[in-house]
Amino acid sequence: MTDGKRRILVTGATRGLGLEIARAFAREGATVALNGRDRDLLESHAAQLRDEGLAASALPGDLSADAEGIVRQAAETLGGLDAVVHAASLRDRRPTEALDGAAFAALLDVNLTAAYRLARAALPLLRQSAAGRLIFVTSIAARIARAPDAAYTASKGGLEALTRSLAVEFGSDNLTVNAIAPGWFVTDPNRAMAEDARVQAYVDVRIPLRRWGRPEELAPAALFLASPAASFVNGITLTVDGGMSAQM
Repeated sequence: MTDGKRRILVTGATRGLGLEIARAFAREGATVALNGRDRDLLESHAAQLRDEGLAASALPGDLSADAEGIVRQAAETLGGLDAVVHAASLRDRRPTEALDGAAFAALLDVNLTAAYRLARAALPLLRQSAAGRLIFVTSIAARIARAPDAAYTASKGGLEALTRSLAVEFGSDNLTVNAIAPGWFVTDPNRAMAEDARVQAYVDVRIPLRRWGRPEELAPAALFLASPAASFVNGITLTVDGGMSAQM
């Protein structure tokens, strides 16, 4: 590690959950590279963190086009990698009849294939860390479904399976692979839903805490899985959903 700081790559850090995870790592003293497709937003977020005296850099790029190049650039920028948090994701809520094979494949490419390519590129670098960590941000949709969302649900189910498989394959290399499954969090894509009284009535019944999650409430799960406290935690999916998936 450089100057004792953990070196972290966070994908999907342009906004929402990924951004809050990147902020949390930087505020805990890590050196963080923020990845996403919007260069201007990433530069702005990284600059704000640097204004706080924190170590952060923008690493714009499209994972579905060049996951390997992004990992390589992150390692060069940070001087190696100790953890990768993959929070980038795509959603398409069209019904199955309206979602053709090409659209399904495109979503799968972003949500699952790009995650595999990212992992394949990062794992040799994480092996070199004293305690390498790979963390996928998946979804409670991996295990419970709500129509119409077949493509997203399938992709997140695959991501959880990939988590388990990589954890088994690479555990002997002193690195862990885990996932975080968020429930309903208020982010830009679903802000209108969160402000809809009819949706809130559903939340009151369906989520025991009777509210949406805040993005900053997910970040501690990533901090834990990347920390020494989670040194024997491997191959699990940590659910953070206010109890939604626990309730019948």
